[in-house]
Amino acid sequence: MKRNKKREFQSSELVKSFARIYGFEHKLIAFEIKDFLEDYLDESLFNEIRNVNIEGQCIMIKIDSPLLKHDFQMRKSFYLKKFQDKFGEDKFNDLLIV
Repeated sequence: MKRNKKREFQSSELVKSFARIYGFEHKLIAFEIKDFLEDYLDESLFNEIRNVNIEGQCIMIKIDSPLLKHDFQMRKSFYLKKFQDKFGEDKFNDLLIV
């Protein structure tokens, strides 16, 4: 009788491992930030967010709506603190709203 081996990694750990190896770990964090915003914002507001990206230690969020863009700029420190709490203070030091 053939025995199946136990899985050593959960799928999310495996994806994170590949991300570190191939250098797209920042993109995974950007997806997690976008998921956080989807849960935090109303659906109509979330649909105004076009792109979330990370360059260096700066989170860049592209927003279509001028009203939502202004709201994010006014609460920039709040959002930055939320992201730092979730992912670590050493990962990000700025938030850019475009």
